[in-house]
Amino acid sequence: MKPKIFIACQTFPEILAYLVPHCEVDEHRGEDALQGAALAARLADKDAAMLTAVERVDAGLLAACPRLKAICNIAVGYNNIDVAACTAAGVMVTNTPGVLDDTTADLAWALILAAARHVVAADQWLRAGKWPGLRFKQWLGSDVHHATLGIFGMGRIGQAVARRARGFAMRVLYHNRKRLPEQTERAAHAEYVTKEALLKESDFVVLTLPYAPENHHLIGAAELALMKPTAHLINVARGGIVDDAALVAALKEGRIAGAGLDVYENEPALHPGFLELSNAVLTPHIGSASRATRLKMALRAAENLVAALTTGNPPDLVNPEVKRE
Repeated sequence: MKPKIFIACQTFPEILAYLVPHCEVDEHRGEDALQGAALAARLADKDAAMLTAVERVDAGLLAACPRLKAICNIAVGYNNIDVAACTAAGVMVTNTPGVLDDTTADLAWALILAAARHVVAADQWLRAGKWPGLRFKQWLGSDVHHATLGIFGMGRIGQAVARRARGFAMRVLYHNRKRLPEQTERAAHAEYVTKEALLKESDFVVLTLPYAPENHHLIGAAELALMKPTAHLINVARGGIVDDAALVAALKEGRIAGAGLDVYENEPALHPGFLELSNAVLTPHIGSASRATRLKMALRAAENLVAALTTGNPPDLVNPEVKRE
């Protein structure tokens, strides 16, 4: 008998074609994510699941789903999953690293350029019929070329963002928990600096680091106060890294020039103050949202799932301390 699996979102025909020979597939066809008891009900008789970054897995859910052997996140991040609880329950957790780096870096640059040049606000203004014709000092934005780019989190995505900065002849600064090897710095044309120096010197501050408790509100009122009044904050990382209330206040009061945001605290609910700001460009967590990349992510998760159920050794195992057969 084939193992039973659950896919928490509508997926691609290619993924179903890959999985069906190995598994009995139950695919969630609804638009809204399942949570709590509704998710547990679908997982109760399943051996493994492919989840997105929004379905939450905790000890209570695991207790209701004793057959589960693997949770395969279709995402790089996995802060929706209580990994310690999974480890205690003997459930493997996997993610999808490396397949969305360039696509997320592309979106970071879309937000940089849109924020710097008032693209969204100017588009809305024009569509509203407010354009009287060319005016010399109309919609004056910020130059990106030759500006200073500061990157928090110089992993694969951060390095992809830095590589793109060469085309704009930018100075690139970065800050990490650990400094990168000199060879990696040279390849990225990036200079390691302190957190304070990055905030003070950068024209564009880009966040590409993973969420962790120690990164909660890494950017708050004190950090925003260090930034130039002409600077922009770009977040393509995770909600919670920025104190959204502090950012709304800084934008409203003109203490920084603008922001480009793809992620938020408590999403999909977001601070209502953002909706009142013309100097904030907002996208709904679409960093990896190209068809090619989402297909690669789903395939990587599916490969992890099949490996977990067959060899017990999935390639992207987050908790290797789980005993594997």
